[in-house]
Amino acid sequence: MTDLQAARFTEVFNRNRATLALFSKCATKDELHIVRDAFFLGMASQLCPNEYESIRENLITDASAFDAIASSINTDKGLETTVTAARASPHWLDLVTALHSVSDSVGSDLDSLWNTLEKGRLEWMGAVTSAHPLKVILKEALSKDKNKTEKDEVDMKMVYIYALSLSIESLANESEAWRKVVRMENKANPLQNYNGDLWDPRKEEWRPLDIGVQEAAERGGSSFQAVWDA
Repeated sequence: MTDLQAARFTEVFNRNRATLALFSKCATKDELHIVRDAFFLGMASQLCPNEYESIRENLITDASAFDAIASSINTDKGLETTVTAARASPHWLDLVTALHSVSDSVGSDLDSLWNTLEKGRLEWMGAVTSAHPLKVILKEALSKDKNKTEKDEVDMKMVYIYALSLSIESLANESEAWRKVVRMENKANPLQNYNGDLWDPRKEEWRPLDIGVQEAAERGGSSFQAVWDA
């Protein structure tokens, strides 16, 4: 590896950050893998020109692939269609292998990078999905309360944060500690025998739970406020 090779890899990586960032829009593992492979294609187009050109030629000469890609241009299926066609090319494995060889030569682990993003996104989406029914209840209660205050919304957000934490494995200890603080009998139902006086964000047990959920949101390409507002 030379400094020039490392600089070139970094330059190409930075050019493809926008594609990589699309992971934050994914709702399923299949969608995540579309983004991953689109990122690989983008990187390979500049780092592995021979393998990329083989796939490009195949997509042009394969009538069905060409027609599918052409008809999907400027649609929300454009990226998925292009990636699906590229994967079907007999040269796809060669391209992925070549790209990983280049990555390895400059000391970069693309798979590890991607797996971190994928794990963070799937964990966060799982937490959001699991806590969604409770969020609906909380927000409906707020919308019907004509006398609600800013504190009322803070209280409801705390309950939602706790519910999200239940699906985040690394926060198992923090969520259990908070359950004990607020004397919650059923950890899956924080509204049962809810005592607002006990849900005090100034208590030392709250901060690690709050920060942990915020960090999980960031790993998932989102934020707590974004999912609360959704």
